[in-house]
Amino acid sequence: MPPAAITFDAAGTLFAPAEPVGATYAARAARHGLHLSADDVARGFAAAFAAAPPLAFPQATSTADLADRERAWWAAIVRAALAPGSPAGAVDAAFAELYAHYARPDAWRIFPDVRPTLETLRARGVRLAVVSNFDGRLPALIAGLGLAPCFDAVVYSSRAGAAKPAPAIFHAALAEMSASPADALHVGDSVAADVHGARAAGLAAILLDRDRHRPPVPAEVRVIESLAALTTSQP
Repeated sequence: MPPAAITFDAAGTLFAPAEPVGATYAARAARHGLHLSADDVARGFAAAFAAAPPLAFPQATSTADLADRERAWWAAIVRAALAPGSPAGAVDAAFAELYAHYARPDAWRIFPDVRPTLETLRARGVRLAVVSNFDGRLPALIAGLGLAPCFDAVVYSSRAGAAKPAPAIFHAALAEMSASPADALHVGDSVAADVHGARAAGLAAILLDRDRHRPPVPAEVRVIESLAALTTSQP
């Protein structure tokens, strides 16, 4: 029986940066006198992102406080990516540009299988939501990319106060869709955050492996290379 509700990861599943992150960071840094290799910046970004605490702030006291915490979280990653020891003023200026850049739809590209898949699932009556480790820029970004009509809910970690793989963020999305874990499926490109997180929350999980990396997953977890597989056979 097909699921009544499907939740999707966002970055890496629905869309991706329009150009490599290292290239974008290096170009913005160069405008402020920081001449860095795109490859070095990409490695620094990946390391900083992996080491960062969860993008979730249950202790935030207001919308403004939450926005400040989100910015500070990303600022720490950008500072690390642009090399410790770089002039603080230049790094802060580059960060301001980068933070604004990634809030714009043209900074991202939607994978070609996304829109047809979502529209087909909606036509079949499946409830859909985004469950993402993201910040307050996500709802406007989803809208700007033209995907908002496809979703019943957009749940992001900084607002939910919990980041994948914590079950709470999945449960928040299910609550917004009035769906139960037993009737829901989550699709994402991370084994740890998406597969293990969804299963811990009681949802079935599918791993999206667009690049055919073939990461190890439990034998019962389905692996697909395109979201189109969700509409051509039973999930």
